[in-house]
Amino acid sequence: MLPSTLVAIASAAVASAHTVISYPGWRGNNLVTNSTFPFGMQWMYPCGGMPTTTNRTFWPTVGGAVAFQPGWFQGHATAFVYINLGLGNEGPDDARHLHGPPNMSNPMISPLQLLGPSKAPFPGTFCLPQVPLPVNTTVKAGDNATIQVVELAVHGAALYSCVDITFADPGDPRIPHVNETNCFNSSDIGVADIYTLTLRAPGQSSVESGARRTLALDGNAAVAYLGYLPVVLGGLWALL
Repeated sequence: MLPSTLVAIASAAVASAHTVISYPGWRGNNLVTNSTFPFGMQWMYPCGGMPTTTNRTFWPTVGGAVAFQPGWFQGHATAFVYINLGLGNEGPDDARHLHGPPNMSNPMISPLQLLGPSKAPFPGTFCLPQVPLPVNTTVKAGDNATIQVVELAVHGAALYSCVDITFADPGDPRIPHVNETNCFNSSDIGVADIYTLTLRAPGQSSVESGARRTLALDGNAAVAYLGYLPVVLGGLWALL
């Protein structure tokens, strides 16, 4: 697993292309496009084509920081972000290496929308200083797991990146220290809550009101009414 300092250096030139986890670590450099991965490795579920590492990062049993560089592609000024947890060591074997854990569908946060200043790719870092464990999940020091960061582009494709961790008790000196160099929010990246407008509830055969019928038929109106509340990053820090 690459130390965060090396990640920062390595990602400086390529942050406009893919997602890089800068804290607590990174499973490995999957910023690769070649004959084997003509569309790039990071499109591959569950961890961008990278096998499970044996060099794990220690992370608190009560949850902790997660920071990454979204590095959006040209033409995608917004993206949805998911952070999930997979428990254990083992995973599906594709005859080359293990990509596990087999179940990465344990959400650690509600999805967020990232907002960019334009549709041009740009560098920047986004950090959540306290990501909790999934609901009803209990771990103990020494347990292994994998944190998965998923970035969903506006056209529906997703980028996958992972970090393999070993849980440690809070205050364990082996847990990488969190500070302003490895957990910060760039001023050119905004964040929004994701809201849902119900156009038709389960069991209904049609959209009942004229306003809802307009929304269902008019894509532009639907986008206008979806709505999200941009959150000032400083405010996000305060909420967390």
